[in-house]
Amino acid sequence: MKKFNRREVIGIAAGATVACSGLLVGCKDGNKENAMSTLKPKPKQYKNEDFYKADGTFDVVKTKRAYYEMMEYFNYPIVDRLKGEEFWAADFGLGRFAEVGMAGIFWVNNLEDNYFGHEIYLLPGQRIPEHGHDKTAKAGPKMEAWMPRHGMIHVYSQGQPTPGVDADIPEAEKPYWIAKTKKKLLPGEVGKLETAGAMHWMMGGPEGAIVVEFATYHDGDGLKFSNPNVKF
Repeated sequence: MKKFNRREVIGIAAGATVACSGLLVGCKDGNKENAMSTLKPKPKQYKNEDFYKADGTFDVVKTKRAYYEMMEYFNYPIVDRLKGEEFWAADFGLGRFAEVGMAGIFWVNNLEDNYFGHEIYLLPGQRIPEHGHDKTAKAGPKMEAWMPRHGMIHVYSQGQPTPGVDADIPEAEKPYWIAKTKKKLLPGEVGKLETAGAMHWMMGGPEGAIVVEFATYHDGDGLKFSNPNVKF
């Protein structure tokens, strides 16, 4: 049997590493398939026309299907409540759903004990319009915190503007939006409002995002949007 010197042994090991990195087809590690098979596929990208019918009306059925595809991409369980009417989607009357829109479900909204559990679903690059939650006859100004479960988000709140943040704001919204302090959140990281009721908005990352919201009671009567053209 041929004996290998130290330089030859290192060369053989390096070659095996390259082969098993997915650069060469057919590599196996024991009973494992080629490393390339474990790479996650790119998420599906959507166009605005994917969410509207021929007459221009918002197609909720097709829209929910897009979110189910995103959930499958993230291996997120699609439980029965997500298949019913509690799971909603909105384009906020702006007609630009791929750019400005969201889906969500209120898992719990308890007035008596003043707590709220919400999950927010954003497709790749999708934004929620800037908004806040004022005090109402039933509840105080809403306090919120958010944690991505899958994907990543940028959250924007009132404060010192982050340099370059205007590039994130759709042209049609620039006259209205004032929340320009930008923060990136990854899965497991938590961000919150500095002040209850402050204006804020959110944008999904390149894979989209599924985000847990922890908050005080949500009273729809206190919801306000910066853009007067928003309908919800």
